Amino acid sequence: MRAYERLLNYVKVYTTSDESTGTVPSTNRQFDLAKLLVEEMKALGIENPHVDDKCYVYGWIPATKGYEEKPALGFIAHLDTAPDASGENVKPQVIENYDGEDVELGKSGLSIKTELYPEMKKLKGRTLIVTDGTTLLGADDKSGIAEILTAAEEIIKKDLPHGKICIAFTPDEEIGGGAADLDLEKFGAKYAYTVDGGPENEITYECFNAVSAKFKIKGAAVHTGSAKGKMKNAVRMAVEIENMLPSGDIPELTEGREGFYHLCNINGTMESAEMSYIVRDHDSSKMEMRKEILKHIEKVMNEKYGEGSVELIIKEQYRNMIEKIAPCMHLVENVRKVMHELGMETDEAPVRGGTDGAQLSFRGLPCPNLGTGGYAFHGPYEHITAEGMDIAVKVILGVIGKYAK
Repeated sequence: MRAYERLLNYVKVYTTSDESTGTVPSTNRQFDLAKLLVEEMKALGIENPHVDDKCYVYGWIPATKGYEEKPALGFIAHLDTAPDASGENVKPQVIENYDGEDVELGKSGLSIKTELYPEMKKLKGRTLIVTDGTTLLGADDKSGIAEILTAAEEIIKKDLPHGKICIAFTPDEEIGGGAADLDLEKFGAKYAYTVDGGPENEITYECFNAVSAKFKIKGAAVHTGSAKGKMKNAVRMAVEIENMLPSGDIPELTEGREGFYHLCNINGTMESAEMSYIVRDHDSSKMEMRKEILKHIEKVMNEKYGEGSVELIIKEQYRNMIEKIAPCMHLVENVRKVMHELGMETDEAPVRGGTDGAQLSFRGLPCPNLGTGGYAFHGPYEHITAEGMDIAVKVILGVIGKYAK
């Protein structure tokens, strides 16, 4: 079975995560895909596939006889889809021999414009998979799952030589929880790759340092007719806080290694308000500076409006994985060799986000990220090609072959 055929099955399973529940997994529906995958892994001949009570799926392919001393390699993808757009009732559209032009997304009125998504021109002639415009596709990261299992099928059927291969599928990656409860001792890999990236020639080993920041604001509600000197409008205070931050340091105006403050949510009344930010920077020293700016704003606001008027809560989310990948760059070098052998130039741009691999690297499992062949994740414009997925499978197989040698 080709990887895209698996993807078409997986995307129909509703697995969106939800950070508001406070549970692990955050949504029980992720078990639906987990159980399906366990049965598929059994049919493929993967050893001891199972899902634990927190919705982590595990399975292993024992080393070929004589290759037991080769490094145990792990491959990881995630079950959940992002809560940024609906992941329910996904209806994938398959366009064979795509013509390289704009694509209408069902009857939604939306279309993928090549002007906005120039990579579409390079996909001409391939089998393109898109949404009907009413949901995301879910290739992030069900394509990664499909590619890992397709590679596993190839290894088992063709009896390709390999060291021990460790497979895991995690819940809740999209809300930052995917790596936290992966049992690394049980998993047993010395090194691993997440298969959760973009273009098929992508290898990422550098990501943002990331924190969340929340401002809780206490105002004072007073009748507008007698408000002078008494009212503290919490919503207006929230606007004031936003205006203290650098106006150019926002996602829509930054790229590459440029960091940002992103206001995700603001709500409130005159009496109280709350603002939620995510803060990102590749440079750890610059990230510390960004946190100091937020703390200074808290201080200034409390001096102006009275102690306790504004409370800042900062939570660490993940750190730049390069710190842990740098000592074992063979993980990247071997991918480079494989891609060059496949006739590709590697795309090594720093990822403007994070993956399970970032957290796993800091937990002691060095874990760069491989591309899946997908684009425009987290929304209705998401797209991927069957051929790109085939190449991603070849990259996985090639890396396994390098470590077998």
